[in-house]
Amino acid sequence: MIKKILISQPAPSGAKSPYYDLEEKYGVKLEFRPLVHVERLHEREFRAQKVNILAHTAVIFNSQHAIDHFFSMCKSLRITVPADMKYFFISEKVALYIQKYVQYRKRKVFFSKTGQWADLIDLMSRHRKETYLFPQNEVHHQDMTPLFEAKRLKHTVCHMYRTVSTQLDKSQPFDYDMIVFFTPSGVHSITDNFPDYKQGKTLFGCYGDAAANTIEELGYRLDLKAPQPGVPSITAALDLFLENMAKEDAQAAKKKAAKPAVKAKAKTTEAKPTATKAVAKAPAKKATAAKAKATAANASGKKASPAKE
Repeated sequence: MIKKILISQPAPSGAKSPYYDLEEKYGVKLEFRPLVHVERLHEREFRAQKVNILAHTAVIFNSQHAIDHFFSMCKSLRITVPADMKYFFISEKVALYIQKYVQYRKRKVFFSKTGQWADLIDLMSRHRKETYLFPQNEVHHQDMTPLFEAKRLKHTVCHMYRTVSTQLDKSQPFDYDMIVFFTPSGVHSITDNFPDYKQGKTLFGCYGDAAANTIEELGYRLDLKAPQPGVPSITAALDLFLENMAKEDAQAAKKKAAKPAVKAKAKTTEAKPTATKAVAKAPAKKATAAKAKATAANASGKKASPAKE
């Protein structure tokens, strides 16, 4: 039975969330605990890449982390980002985050409507004159250079931040029935924090192929994966998984409850022959008593005969 699940990312910001619905529906406890965190590279690490930010006319962002660390790096290097710099985003959600640093203007903000790289690159190809800068994680799982080159886009790929394992408090119990991962770094965090970690009965779930591949590469068992046909999100996958588990638990409980009744019936059946034997012995005892009485009467009659003569 699953009672406690670790969701390896920050808790939802709003009061309503599909995660909270799962807690109420199945009576499980979801604990939100990031296993990794993102930190910016040091200025000297960035300088070592010999990238001139101001030589570019557009920047590509695929996450909010990328936006934060790009502007943080510019601030540390005392670089003023030109007002006419254009920005291209993997999704509208990421695009809206740019308002934290610059004024949102349609003429310099562009994003993929599908959230897919193919769509974004097609959009970028319409602005072929731009020179693109693509700041990304030091540990990335998709090389975009071939796609940029296929469209003959002038670009520079650089690293501005990295994902590192969060040091977990070893004094706190790590007793989860299931752990849900979202990145390969999250999976590696388990072995970084617990070098001798054994999965045992703990269930592993994940979102995305990259995390799934890492789980299997490290020799762990993958029990749940999203997205899948009909289950596009990790919450939908968890809902289906917990529903099936609840059915299995109910069936197991039903079988367990039926076993004592079967045993009791068997004991009753075994007791019946014993009772029959007891009944059969009763007439035998009466016959023995009658025989003894007759023997005593005969003996008494033989003694009384001489007196009559």
